[in-house]
Amino acid sequence: MILTNVRSCPIALPELEHHVDQQHVVVSLTDQVVDALRRSIASVMPDHADADPLVRPSDHADLQANAALGLAKAVRRRPAELAGDLLGQLATGPGQVIADAEVSGPGFLNLTLTDAALWAQVRDRLSAPRLGIDRPETGRRTVIDYSAPNIAKEMHVGHLRTTIIGDALARIMAFLGGDVIRQNHLGDWGTQFGMLIQYLDEHPEAPWHADQLDAGTDAIGALDSLYRAARATFDADPAFADRSRARVVALQAGDTATVDTWRAIIAESQGAFNALYARLGVLLTDDDVSGESFYNPMLPEVA
Repeated sequence: MILTNVRSCPIALPELEHHVDQQHVVVSLTDQVVDALRRSIASVMPDHADADPLVRPSDHADLQANAALGLAKAVRRRPAELAGDLLGQLATGPGQVIADAEVSGPGFLNLTLTDAALWAQVRDRLSAPRLGIDRPETGRRTVIDYSAPNIAKEMHVGHLRTTIIGDALARIMAFLGGDVIRQNHLGDWGTQFGMLIQYLDEHPEAPWHADQLDAGTDAIGALDSLYRAARATFDADPAFADRSRARVVALQAGDTATVDTWRAIIAESQGAFNALYARLGVLLTDDDVSGESFYNPMLPEVA
C-alpha cells in the first residue's frame, strides 16, 4: 500500500497490537482493513460473509470500500442504505485500524486510518527481516523479456525503457520468491548480416573491432555506421545486393569464414551491450541471451 496522506510522527509510537507472525510477515494495512470490513459484512449479511469488500485507493480518504454497490443487488436494497448498515457494524476509533468511515455517493464507504495503525505498520516493517514481506511467488515461474536489441545496431530509448522495466520486475518477482527466467532475445540473424558481412569483406580497412577504435568510440557505434553504409550500397548497387544475398545463404549453410565474421560481430556487439547493462546495474548476463539464430536448427522441423 502507498500511503498518500502523510501524518506527523508522534514522539513515541502508540501501543497497538503487533501484526508480525512467526515468519516475520507483516499483515498489510489493506489486509487489516479488508478483515474489518468482512466482519462487518458477516454481521449484516451472514450469507455473504466471504464477499470481497472491494477496497480501493480513494481521492477523498485513505481508502474506499465499494462492496455495498454489488451486494445491494443481491439483497435488492439501495446501496447507500446497505452501506449505512455496514458502517454501523464497522469497528472504528482508537485501538482499531480504521479511525473513521462515512457513506459517500451512491454507496461507497470512505475510510480514514488511525495514526496508530499507520505508525505501527512502519514500526513492524522496519523491525522485521525483508520489511515483513512474504514470498507469495514461491513455486511460480515467470519469464521476463528484456530489451532485445539488434546485433550491430546501437540501443535507443525504447531499449532503455524495456531494460529498466524488465529488471525492476525481475528483482521484485525474485524478492517475492519466484523462479525468474531473464530472457534477452537478440536480433542476430537475417539478410542484414549477409549485407554487413559482405561489406566488411569488401572494406577490410574499415575499423570495427574494439581494439582498433579510438578512445570514446565503441564497436557497436562503428558497426552501426558500417551497417548504414552497407544498406545504402545494397539499395544502390544491384551487384552488391546479389553478393549480399549469396552471403546470407553462406551464413545459413555454415560457411566457415562467414560464420567466423558473424560470431565476431556478435561478440563485439554483446561486449558493448554488456558495458551498458553494467552501467545501468541490471542483472542480465550472457547466460540470459538467446538470439534469433538459436532457433535456426529447428526451422526445418517447424516448417
